Amino acid sequence: MGPGRAGRFITFEGIDGAGKSTHLDALAQRLRADGTTVHCTREPGGTPLAERLRERVLSDPMDALTEALLVFAARRDHVVTLIEPALARGETVVCDRFTDATFAYQGGGRGFDAAVLAQLEAWVHGALQPDLTLWLDLPAEEAARRRAAARAADRFEREDLAFFERVRAGYAARQAAAPQRIVRIESDRPREQVWAQIEATLEARGW
Repeated sequence: MGPGRAGRFITFEGIDGAGKSTHLDALAQRLRADGTTVHCTREPGGTPLAERLRERVLSDPMDALTEALLVFAARRDHVVTLIEPALARGETVVCDRFTDATFAYQGGGRGFDAAVLAQLEAWVHGALQPDLTLWLDLPAEEAARRRAAARAADRFEREDLAFFERVRAGYAARQAAAPQRIVRIESDRPREQVWAQIEATLEARGW
C-alpha cells in the first residue's frame, strides 16, 4: 500500500489494441469475488470534468505542451475527486492508464521534455503512485492491426507506426526505472495466456 492510504491502486498500461479493457474488467471481477469494493476508471477521464478534457485531447489539434497540461489537469481532478477518496476508504481503484502513459505518449511519442513531465507529476499527485502497474506490451504493428479491426481511430490512433514504437520504448524506460511496480505482460499471446500472466503476478503479491 502507498503511504497514508488503506486501499489498493492498480493501473493498466499499454498502447491501444493491447487488450487493456478486457483484462481490466476480468481483474475487477476477480477482486469483487473476494468481497473487495472496486472502482474501474480511466485516464484521461474518470470524472465529468476529466471526461470533457479527454474529448478535447483526443480530437482537437494542439502542441505537446498543451496536450500534457490538459492530461495533467484531467488527472488532478481525477485524483482529488475519485482516486484518493476511494483509497482513503480502503477501496481498490483499477485504472486504465495513469502517469506512465503520459511519459510514454507525450514523452516518448511526442518527444516532450521528461523533466517537465516529472515536475507536473510531482505537482499533480505528489507521492501517489500505483501499487501495481500491469504493462500489456504488444508490438506496434500488431496493435495497429487490432485497432483497425475494432474501431475508428482517434487523434492518437491515427499516428504512424514510428510514433507507437517510441511510445512502446517510453513504456520500456518507465518499467526499467520501476521494475517492482511495473510488470511487463506479454500481450501478443492468446487471451487466456495473457490472463495467466496477470494472475501469476497477483498471486506472487499474495493478492
